[in-house]
Formats: sequence, structure tokens, C-alpha cells
Amino acid sequence: MTAAQPGRDAEPAEVPRLEPNAPVVRRIAQQETPVLIVNDLSKTYADGTEALAGIDLKVRQGEIVALIGGSGCGKTTLLRLIAGLDQASRGAVQVDGETIRGPHPAVGVVFQEPRLLPWLDVAGNVGFGLADLRRAERRARVAAALERVGLAEQSHRWPRDLSGGQQQRVAIARAFVAGPRVLLLDEPFSALDAFTRKGLHEQLLDLWAEAKPTILIVTHDVGEAVTLADRVVVMRPRPGRLDETVAVEVARPRAPAAAGYEEAVRRVLAALDRSLRPVETRRDLTPEGRANWW
Repeated sequence: MTAAQPGRDAEPAEVPRLEPNAPVVRRIAQQETPVLIVNDLSKTYADGTEALAGIDLKVRQGEIVALIGGSGCGKTTLLRLIAGLDQASRGAVQVDGETIRGPHPAVGVVFQEPRLLPWLDVAGNVGFGLADLRRAERRARVAAALERVGLAEQSHRWPRDLSGGQQQRVAIARAFVAGPRVLLLDEPFSALDAFTRKGLHEQLLDLWAEAKPTILIVTHDVGEAVTLADRVVVMRPRPGRLDETVAVEVARPRAPAAAGYEEAVRRVLAALDRSLRPVETRRDLTPEGRANWW
């Protein structure tokens, strides 16, 4: 049904009948609410290097957004500012309306390397941020998280005895177990082989499906971005800015053979190609794009 245009003679819009406390309505309202708001964020270093300029971004509850772009466009710098690990030169970051001025319990981070504590076993690493909980609840949460990432039998092993993929699973479990509202991932799968990476994609989405945190992931892998994200935000360099956004309207679970998957990949590749061209020299590309972004 098309809503009538505003005016004196407009027919009243039909209002659907809703049951009291309809859960669908609550979910839709929650889904449209921005959890993460980045407003006019800029970063200039002491030597005058302008890393980021005027970043504006809103991410809804439960949305997964991938950041992608050529080297030096400020993807990791943006994540560090959102995480409160660095200070912006201008602008602000808000999570649920609260300005982020430093590391915050509502914001979790998974880095490119696992950064596990070598003096703690697997369970100790996953539960490291849960010291305020009662021991029984902490153990239950840790056990559930390890079960979700397939490491239930490895809880008492030391980080040095794990493979790279297992170590990154521990890091992901540690990030999710604290229940962050926003989870930031900085190329967490880039050092892993394709088979291990695919498995971690599935486990990441399984964990996300339970609590639906808002996720912002930096990646150089177009396939990874399309597999995981609801939106792919393409950045352009010198200074880093948001250039284009590509919506990924492909049903989950996603695979290269899924309808619309290859089209989404082509659209991201074409946007990446445009992001490296001066604005005045841009032109429409073929669907495949040249994608010389790396």
C-alpha cells in the first residue's frame, strides 16, 4: 500500500491492527536504533599527517558492517578511535548515547593477533574480563563460549599449545563472553588459511546470532566482507574518508554459489576501484570493475 501524500484532501493512512506488546514491533524498533554513532571524526598526528577526516557513521543494533579500502585509508585508526584506544583530533564516538573517551566495557575488540595471556590457560583467558561475576556464573559463561567455538575440550591447555586458528577462537570467545554492545574486529582472520577462516566465519556468526551485538569488522578480503556484513563501507585514502556503502542483500548463511553473492562481490570491487581514483576522473565501470585496490 502506498501512503497518501500530505495535504488537506489526503486519505488517512491505514493503521495496521497490532496486538498489545507485539514482539515484532519491538524488534523492528530496536533494529532501527543506532547503537554506534560516529560524528565528524577526524585524526591528525603530531607530524601533521591527516589520517581521518570527517567520518560520519551510524550502525544499528545487531548490524554487521565491514570496513574495506586500500592500504593507508585509516581503517585501523578508525577502529582504535571507536574503541577508545586513541584520541580523536575532532568529533565524537557514542555508544548507546554515551560518549567514548577511553576503553569501555560496552565495546569489545578482537585484534589481528590473538593477544592471549601466556600465564593463563584457555578458560582463564576467556574469563579474564569477568572477575566481577560469581565464580559459578563465570565458569558457566566461559564453558558456554568455549562450546560455541569448538574448544570445550581445550579449556585447560596453554595458549602456546594451540594452533593459530584455535588461539583466535579463544580471542573471539573472550570478546563475546563479556556481552559487549559493540564488537570491533581488526582483520582477525587475515593470518589464517582459507579453510580455517571459513570455519571461524561460521562460528563468529553463530555467536553473533545469540545476542546480536553490533559488529564493525575491518578486512582486506572482499569475499569475507560479503559473507559476514549487512553493509560494506568503502573508504578512500589521503585522508581517510568514507566513500561508498554497498548493501549486501543476500540471505544467510551465505556462500559463493548463493543468489546475489557474486553480484555483491562485483559491486564492492567496483566501489574499491572508484575509491582509488580522483573524484574528477571517475567514470562508470563494468560490473566486474578493475579492482586494483590492493
